Parts: sequence; structure tokens; C-alpha cells
Amino acid sequence: MSQRKIRKYDKEFKQNAVSLCLKADRPYREIAKNLGVAPSTLTVWVEAIQKNGIEAFPGKGHLKPSDAEVAQLRKELAIVREERDILKKALGIFSSPRK
Repeated sequence: MSQRKIRKYDKEFKQNAVSLCLKADRPYREIAKNLGVAPSTLTVWVEAIQKNGIEAFPGKGHLKPSDAEVAQLRKELAIVREERDILKKALGIFSSPRK
């Protein structure tokens, strides 16, 4: 059984292929054949661009800029909540009457 080689395309190639699809009057199948890409792959790329705009195709292992910002803000929020909880406990300890 032969193994299919998974080809990787860079962001620029994907964006150029999508712009060609959106501007051309030819069907996706024909454009995909000329580019050497499966028509289903080309359709997925077009949908990704339409859904995410310039944030599409961040690369393997990378987050989109908006997702990276959300992750960073969540980390900061967790730190601030922990600091708040520590201060609440300290306030409770120091404000209790001594025996």
C-alpha cells in the first residue's frame, strides 16, 4: 500500500489561490487542477479566508493574533484573581480581633 505524501503550502500560496478563485470566472475544479491542489482543499481555503479574513492560515502550532491576545488576557486575569484572593485572606487575618 502506498502512502500519500502530505504536501504543505505556505500562507502566500493559499492567499494567491483564493484570490484567483474569487476573481476568476473559472470553476474551482479547473483552478485546483491547474494549481495541483484538490478542489476540496481549495474550497476549504476559500471558506477560511471568508470566515477569518487576514487572520486565516496562521501556520501550524501558531495561534491567530486575536486568539493569542485572548490567551494572554486569560493568563493575566488568572494572576489578578489569585492576587485578589490572597489579599482577601490577608485582610481577614489581620482584621480579626486578637485574643
